[in-house]
Amino acid sequence: MIPYLLLIAGFAVLIVGADYLVKGASSIAKKLKVSDLIIGLTVVSFGTSAPELAVNIIASTSGAPGMAVGNVVGSNIFNLLVIVGLAAILRPINLKSSLVKIEIPYAILAAFVLIVVSGDYLFGEGDGVISRSDGMLLLLFFSIFIYYIFLSAKKGQINADDAPKEEKYYPVWLSAIYVLGGLAALVFGGDLIVGNATELARGWGMSDTVIGLTIVAAGTSLPELATSMMAAYRGNSDIAIGNVVGSNIFNVFFILGVSATITPLPFQSQSMIDAVVAALATILVLVLAYRGWGTRIDKKEGAVLLTLYIGYVAWLLTM
Repeated sequence: MIPYLLLIAGFAVLIVGADYLVKGASSIAKKLKVSDLIIGLTVVSFGTSAPELAVNIIASTSGAPGMAVGNVVGSNIFNLLVIVGLAAILRPINLKSSLVKIEIPYAILAAFVLIVVSGDYLFGEGDGVISRSDGMLLLLFFSIFIYYIFLSAKKGQINADDAPKEEKYYPVWLSAIYVLGGLAALVFGGDLIVGNATELARGWGMSDTVIGLTIVAAGTSLPELATSMMAAYRGNSDIAIGNVVGSNIFNVFFILGVSATITPLPFQSQSMIDAVVAALATILVLVLAYRGWGTRIDKKEGAVLLTLYIGYVAWLLTM
């Protein structure tokens, strides 16, 4: 019972830490005269992926690299099938966001780059390994993506209303406390998650990768889920697509890149299938959303996405 409680506590601490990190960092950036649009595209977007980053760094350095891989791939699948599915059921998603239109090519690229590096087709150091060279390549893609977003924002190609926002700002001293406290909470929460998820995996006779693909991935995706559900409730359901697309790009290029640079990540043949599932889910969601400008993902299609995720998890647990 204790590992279950500690795992839940880890997720709670992780999410609270990410929230306060974003509040503090956004406030400091505002004091430095950084525009709201740039803050939204960088600090706030990064904040929703901070839980995955914390878990992956700790997993990579504590002998559970399979969990690091599973967390990224599983989070991307969860984001696409569960978050978009639930948001569409709550309120049909009309794709009007200028940001999503710009990010779509990179979302597709990220999905296929994941397959390439997982198949060990580039810079491999052995069968089924995402090497340090692969990790640095992913970080290069991430740098290009961030530069492209900045350039698009500067040219006015991104509507400021389409970027996520942090509404409140605080004194510098309080912002610094939020940043430091948030970082500490991320480390502590991530450590709780990795340690107890590993213990549960051993008790259930499951691999670290499967635990990463399911429980850990769902838990670290809770910030994206909460943000998307609130946006859908307020009638801004297309923001759900924006959150998912941006988060998935961050997950592959930045989080997996950092993790592999820290230590090469073994990639099992099973994980290759999961990477293909993530790519197919990306294509499916983007096709549904981009059949024509202004088209929508309706409630029935949202239910189909959820059903596909349930089927995927059921298949995963029987392997």
